[in-house]
Amino acid sequence: MKITRIYSGDDGESHFEDIEVDMKDMGPDWGHISKLENATGVMFRQTGGDYDFDFHTAPRRQYIVNLDAAVEIEVGDGSKRVIGPGEILLAEDTTGRGHISRSVDGKPRRMLFVTLD
Repeated sequence: MKITRIYSGDDGESHFEDIEVDMKDMGPDWGHISKLENATGVMFRQTGGDYDFDFHTAPRRQYIVNLDAAVEIEVGDGSKRVIGPGEILLAEDTTGRGHISRSVDGKPRRMLFVTLD
């Protein structure tokens, strides 16, 4: 399972990193499962289809799971990625300039946040 991570580099800019989650084969009844990760809470969020949030940092370390629409993320080094429905973003750029978040195709987006602070 792949997770897209955004983090703050030593240059004060945000960057992307691809992370592969280690999973253990638990057999046909359980499938593959990762180790348990500690979390502090769960939040739900919905945005309209016209959002375009300028540079901002993540308020805390958190996983963001897109439930039904995509988001375009632009990081400080100028790279852009579209994170689609069902994909996971690990936001760790809590310092520096942060990232830009934009709607894709004018669609509202519902998300699940898993906080890690």
